Amino acid sequence: MAEVVEAMLVFLDFEASSLSKRSYPVEVAWVFEDGREEAHLIRPAPAWTDWDPVAEAIHGIDRATLERDGTPHGVVAERMVAELSGHDLRASAPSWDGKWLSALLRAAGLPRRSLRLADSDDALLDAARDGLRDTVPAAELEAAAAALVARVEARLSGPPAHRALADARAEHALWLAVREAAEAPRT
Repeated sequence: MAEVVEAMLVFLDFEASSLSKRSYPVEVAWVFEDGREEAHLIRPAPAWTDWDPVAEAIHGIDRATLERDGTPHGVVAERMVAELSGHDLRASAPSWDGKWLSALLRAAGLPRRSLRLADSDDALLDAARDGLRDTVPAAELEAAAAALVARVEARLSGPPAHRALADARAEHALWLAVREAAEAPRT
């Protein structure tokens, strides 16, 4: 009998070779809502030649390190599909992260829609709404949720680390903080 896995929120982040049309992922990490996490440097596919020294300066990962220490792109893609299928994947920049996810899946010969990303901002608002629903009138719920998220973000948000695991952890921590603030007793 197959084990049934409960769908969870997963905060995912990529670092990339550049921001060009031909960019590709160089690092990926994810953090499940229960705190489990995983990170991979990605050895580039043979056709992936784009490289921007400015991007390298931001994330600090050079191509030689990827070639030497990276996990083959196909292995990373297969691992992602195996681990993340059926879960609610969130990213702080879903259009960029989705582009790199798609590039990774396609290069591995996997359907590019095997995994889909949604915006982590929506998960933050959902957590705020869920925690406030029983204490805030329905007519005020959206505004109260948005205000709570803004307060928590102002307190916790800083510049991204531009390393996949650190940035995925930061998104997860922000979600936890919003959930905790929303569920805190009102005085």
